[in-house]
Amino acid sequence: MGKRMKLPILLGVLLVLVMVVSACAGGAAPAAESGGGDSGGGEAAGEPIKIGAIFDLTGPTADVSTPYSQGVEGYVDWVNQNGGVDGRQIDLISQDYAYKVDQAEQLYSQYVDEGVVAFMGWGTGDTEALRSRIAADEIPFMSASYSAALNSQEEAPYNFLVGTTYSDQLIIALQWALQDWADKGGEGAPKVAVMHHNSPFGTSPVEDGQAFAEANGMEFIAVAMPSGATDLTPELSQVESFGANYIMIQNVSSPAALLVKDKGRMGMDDVQVVCLNWCADENLINLAEGAAEGVVGAIPFTPPSVEAPGQADPRAYLEAKGESLDEIGLHYTQGWTTMDVMMEGIRRTLADGNDLTGANIKAALETISEYDTGGITSPITFTSEDHAGSKSLRLFQVQDGKWQAISDYISVAQ
Repeated sequence: MGKRMKLPILLGVLLVLVMVVSACAGGAAPAAESGGGDSGGGEAAGEPIKIGAIFDLTGPTADVSTPYSQGVEGYVDWVNQNGGVDGRQIDLISQDYAYKVDQAEQLYSQYVDEGVVAFMGWGTGDTEALRSRIAADEIPFMSASYSAALNSQEEAPYNFLVGTTYSDQLIIALQWALQDWADKGGEGAPKVAVMHHNSPFGTSPVEDGQAFAEANGMEFIAVAMPSGATDLTPELSQVESFGANYIMIQNVSSPAALLVKDKGRMGMDDVQVVCLNWCADENLINLAEGAAEGVVGAIPFTPPSVEAPGQADPRAYLEAKGESLDEIGLHYTQGWTTMDVMMEGIRRTLADGNDLTGANIKAALETISEYDTGGITSPITFTSEDHAGSKSLRLFQVQDGKWQAISDYISVAQ
C-alpha cells in the first residue's frame, strides 16, 4: 500500500514545479517588452500617443470648424495608416463643444486627466480662457485661433500659432490697401472700416489694426456684425456714411457672404472688400452667389485652387476615400497642416530619446526653424521667445469664381 502512494505524491510535486516555472516565465514577459526613455514617458513601446481636441461642429463657427476638424482627423488617420510615429499610433480623442467656453474648459480638464500629451483647440474665447491652465498643466496647445495675445510667453508659454496672427493679417491687408489706393490714383490715405464678429475672435486684431491705420494717416472705424443677422443694411449704412474705401472682415464666411450681397444691393460697388483668414474660403464664394467676385483674401494657408506641393498628401488621402480636397476646401488643409506641425514636435521629442512630456514637446517645438509645409504656409519657425510660427502671408482674390494668388508672401513692415 505504501509503495502505491509514492506515484501520486511524485506527480503532485512535479505539478507544483511546472506551475512555479510557468508563473516565473509569464511574469518575465512584460519586463522584456517594456520600453525605456525612448518610448516616451516610460510608457510601453507601441503604446498610443494621446492627443486631445475640441471642435465646433454645431455652434456658430461650425461651417469652418467642420472641414478644419476633418483635416486634423484625416492627418492623424493618414499617419496611423503609414505606421504611426516611431511605431506608435496616435490616439486622437475629440468632441464637439459648440463654441461654448465652459464646455471647452470641461473637455480640456477631462482629456488632461485621461493623459493627453498635447491638445488641438479651436476658438479664440476658449483658447484665451484656457491659457493659464494650459501653462500650469504644461500641455502644448495649438488652436485655430491666431490671436496675437496667445503669443505672450508670460501668459501663454505653451500656446503655439501656426497661422499668421489676426493682427498681422489685418496690418498686411492695410499695407496692401495703402498701395492699392495709391496705384488707383487715390488722394491721401484711404478710409477703412473693419467689420467684425462680436466676440474676442472678432475684436482680436482691431486695436493693432487701428494703431497701424492711424500711424499711416488712414481714417478707421470698427463695426460689429450682429450674430444671426439676416440683413446688414444698418451696419453697411454706417460704413457708407463714414465714406469707407475698404472694408476688412474679421468673421466667418456665412455673414461675410451676406455682407457682400447686401453691399452690392446697396450700390457700394466702389468699396473694396478684404476678408481675413476665416471668411476667405470657398464657402464665401458659394454662399455669395457671384457677389464675392473681386473680394481679396489675406489668407495664411494656400487654397486648393492654387497648387502647392503640400497638398499632395491630403489630396491623395481624400481621393482614396472617394472625396476631393477641392470640394472640402482650404480649411481642411489648414487643419491637416496644423496637426502636422504639432506632430513634428512629437517626432523630434521621440527622435531625441526624450520622454513625451509637455515640457519636452514644447522644447522640441521651439527647435523648429524654417519648417517647410510645402507652400501651404510660409516656413514655420518657433523659438523660446516667439511662438507665432508664420510671419507672412499671400494675398488672393476671387477671380472667375476661384481664389487666385495676387501677391508673393508679404510680411508686416518693420
